[in-house]
Amino acid sequence: MELGFTCCHIFGIYHEPQSTFCCKPLSPTTFLKNRRALHWLPRLAVQDGSSRLKHSHASWSMMKESSINQDAQNKATRVDQDQQTGNISYQKPTRNRSAALVGTQPGAQDWSKRAAARSMLRAIQFKDEDFEKPIITIASTFTNATPCNAHMDQLGDKLLATVESLGAKGFIFGTPVISDGETMGTSGMRYSLVSRDLIADCIECMHEGYLADGMLTLGGCDKSIPGALMPILRTNAYGVFLYGGSIQPGNLNGENLTVISTFEAIGSYSSGRIDEQQLKRIEERACPGPGSCGGMYTANTMASVIEAMGLSIPYSASHTAMTKDNQLSPEKLRDCEESVKALFTCMKNNIRARDICTQKAFENGITVMMALGGSTNGVLHLLALAHEAQVDLDIEDFNRIGERVPLLGDFKPSGRYVMADLDKIGGIPMVMKYLWKHGLIHGDCMTVTGKRIEELLADAPDLPGTDHATPSVILPIEKALAPAGQHIIIMRGNLAPEGAVIKLSGKELEIHRGPARVFNSEEEALDAILTGRIVKNDVVVIRYEGPKGGPGMREMLSPSSAIMGSGLGKDVALITDGRFSGGTHGIMVGHVTPEAAVGGPIALVEEGDIICLEPRKKLMTLEVDERELERRRKQWKQVNKLPQQGLLKKYAKTVSSASKGAITDA
Repeated sequence: MELGFTCCHIFGIYHEPQSTFCCKPLSPTTFLKNRRALHWLPRLAVQDGSSRLKHSHASWSMMKESSINQDAQNKATRVDQDQQTGNISYQKPTRNRSAALVGTQPGAQDWSKRAAARSMLRAIQFKDEDFEKPIITIASTFTNATPCNAHMDQLGDKLLATVESLGAKGFIFGTPVISDGETMGTSGMRYSLVSRDLIADCIECMHEGYLADGMLTLGGCDKSIPGALMPILRTNAYGVFLYGGSIQPGNLNGENLTVISTFEAIGSYSSGRIDEQQLKRIEERACPGPGSCGGMYTANTMASVIEAMGLSIPYSASHTAMTKDNQLSPEKLRDCEESVKALFTCMKNNIRARDICTQKAFENGITVMMALGGSTNGVLHLLALAHEAQVDLDIEDFNRIGERVPLLGDFKPSGRYVMADLDKIGGIPMVMKYLWKHGLIHGDCMTVTGKRIEELLADAPDLPGTDHATPSVILPIEKALAPAGQHIIIMRGNLAPEGAVIKLSGKELEIHRGPARVFNSEEEALDAILTGRIVKNDVVVIRYEGPKGGPGMREMLSPSSAIMGSGLGKDVALITDGRFSGGTHGIMVGHVTPEAAVGGPIALVEEGDIICLEPRKKLMTLEVDERELERRRKQWKQVNKLPQQGLLKKYAKTVSSASKGAITDA
């Protein structure tokens, strides 16, 4: 059977595809909206020579995955052969695009035309020989405004020095970074999720604007991680992501602390459970130096997921940012060197981002997220990343995969340990090896090292025993913290027909049923909690905090932590069209869609309505007659919080539903 008939023929556009890699099937409307897909249109098998397609969406997807896997195997074989013969060279990476910026070579037709560009580059120390070197863009995401990214300047400088020592030229630049922890509970938090897409756009702008040959990106604070990966996938670049590393744990009276300890201490102080002096001691000791929040919160969740997907080098997700005496960790410096080498391996062997981040790779990422007890933000970010990678990922895939993956990681916020503890026993490769041995990981996926997952895991450490001498950071399946299907669950029902997300983290919750306490902003709800107006069995409803309605989909960590700190964590539920921090635990349901700002059912809830949550049935129900809901729907008037100008106004107009990843280029 010949595979010579293309989507281009269907739409009357003749263009030879540059690769057999496939995007998902495109409608003519989607095709016209997304012209960059031209170069990635799949070849279709036509059995009878007619223009009628004989393949269903499912068989098309199978063809796509088969094609990708075969090509990945071929590339891995070439890398293996190069390693055996010594042909891999990190010293002389080759250009693929930047000749268009500086000219091909002296005497070539384009050389004189690019003289002005070379003049400007000479002002930043380019020499004659540098114009033949590849250009690598380096996104450092440095700011001294947050500990998560305060050391990125050092890591960025190390990446730049390594790039140039190994035969390329680096263009380093920064991006905006918004600290969730610092802006939590304020209007500034509206810019947090917005910054994810802004970071991605900034990196795309630099990389594409300078016609760079490869890309290295750094991430630390929550949104800077997916924000730094999205442009690699969007442009299908040769690229490697490097996590800045998590913070060392704080300590008070022998107990590990994180910034979430401080948030929960606020609730404890407000309810009289601790005094002001104890609150101050926790505040002072929770964050000892640079690095991302230490538990299995959003930053460590996403770093783990990206390593599992193969777009970061092995072990880098668990390496801490600093040593215990607050010096940049030697492991992070080595990660910089190895990341550059991995990038040059990808460039030499034509391994692009979408060769790595396939459907199977996304399934690996979700599997690791579920096993570790990761953040609900992982759902939002993985949907956005899949959009950039042109991978078919649906919100229901999280239920499908979650139903076969038990909860093995005993991490904060619901458990005892932090990322530094995982690093001591083997990091993400150790976790993946254990999952792979139990048939839960696809081993045939490509990575930035040029090796398949199964090759890398062969040398990874095994899961340590569970004797008293070894901390039980990761438990074996037979001793799992919770069986499969009891961590992140996608719920639906008449209150969330397009889905909502709950994080059980192993909690036994058959049902929670109670009266709605309705608030149109986070601030109103927090005030009610801190002043004792929320009581046992209540269901706190915080709405108009979604992607459009906020705008910006703020995290409800302040009210959720206040509930926990007040001792109501097992007795009060909170539902919202906003998000939750990775540090949130309790009976918390977020990402309710459609959101209130577009007239979703959550906008129709009234004070005292009975709401029933049934996680095992994946149901959330507003116990109000449909005729009454229709009456309310006709009388509903939007609560307008939209800004009149600037970034938030643009964001509110372009952002999609949370069930689609809250992306801005749909």
